[in-house]
Amino acid sequence: MRRLTVVTGFLSTVLLATALATPAAGQEKVGTKPADVVYQRAVFAAGAADGTGTDDGLSFAAATGTTSYTDALGTSTWEYARWTGPERALGFPATELIASWTADVPAGSWMQVEARARNGSGLTKWYVLGRWAYGDGDIQRTSVRGQGDADANVAVDTLVAAKGRRIDAYQLRVTLYRTPGSTVAPRVRTLGAMASRVPRREKVPVSPAGGAWGTELDVPRRSQRVHQGHYPEWNGGGQAWCSPTSTTMVLGYWDRWPSAQDTSWVNPADPDPEVDHAARHTYDHAYQGAGNWPFNVAYAGRYGVDGFITRLRTLTELERLIGAGIPVITSQSFKKDELPGAGYGTDGHIMVVVGFTATGDVIANDPASPSNARVRHVYPRAAFENVWLRGSSSGGIAYVIHPPGHALPPTTPGLPANW
Repeated sequence: MRRLTVVTGFLSTVLLATALATPAAGQEKVGTKPADVVYQRAVFAAGAADGTGTDDGLSFAAATGTTSYTDALGTSTWEYARWTGPERALGFPATELIASWTADVPAGSWMQVEARARNGSGLTKWYVLGRWAYGDGDIQRTSVRGQGDADANVAVDTLVAAKGRRIDAYQLRVTLYRTPGSTVAPRVRTLGAMASRVPRREKVPVSPAGGAWGTELDVPRRSQRVHQGHYPEWNGGGQAWCSPTSTTMVLGYWDRWPSAQDTSWVNPADPDPEVDHAARHTYDHAYQGAGNWPFNVAYAGRYGVDGFITRLRTLTELERLIGAGIPVITSQSFKKDELPGAGYGTDGHIMVVVGFTATGDVIANDPASPSNARVRHVYPRAAFENVWLRGSSSGGIAYVIHPPGHALPPTTPGLPANW
């Protein structure tokens, strides 16, 4: 689920929910086992460089070819450099993989991220997981439709193994593009992949305390609903902007959101121009929405923060991040009566977990609220954990965004690292 709107949905919501609910070969059909998850950071010094350098992240060092690219903006010629990462084993048969990144991609450049998997039949083809540019003057930022085959499909930003297949290992590939003959220097600062196998379970047991009960982070509050009808070319505000609104709140917490100069193009009557800015710069032209998960992290990276997409296994794990002063953006779906206090139902929605009450309930900045003043909500721990983690929802998807100098806490002992 990517559009992440209250009440309404999109085809990819159905595709991903089906993928989460359909076990691959050997995956259990029911049970309370938590998801198998691992997050692995790319090491740019490894793998094969073809015109890229690794002095400071992954940079464009020398052009190794040219190509033409056509979209609604027209046809242009680009020179490129490429890095192909080494094959990395997972340790369990995964059903999904999501890549995420932060990068400096100035005007006159863009980048493409691809992945391929190894399954019982060998290596798959390369699948495009995103064509990214911060601005909107060079290419139209986009996911790529119609990539499905006997091995896998791409549901907007997620590589989903086909029924009966699995992902035992994977490779990432990044291609950096720039205007031919220019000195523009696109650079990838961070890149990683989260692979997972989410069990098909309709009920998730409530998790024990994780050390953050009574902790609430001072995250700015922003409502998506006050933007109803704004900028229809980026899918309008209101129900459609929960992801960029949540990303904006977290950027505000780190004091890294857009400046007045950045937002000078926004209608002066807009109550929170930074939200409109985020929606514009996360908009996926193929998906036709601002809910692409990695695109939101990549947008945040424009302001100097690090970030990645992962799955968390429990609220206990999420508490580790809150205890370290890091708010967490989560994705969930639920019927109106399944999350007391929400007052609505949704087939996909994003919000920010900012803390926990003294008794362990979840404190969330929910952008589906009618005003900024009413964004703070307290949701019962058991109900929130269930609608977030179950197989028919996102299976625990989280955006983790933090400044490079703000350390992540240790991951859960005895389990594969998921951050």
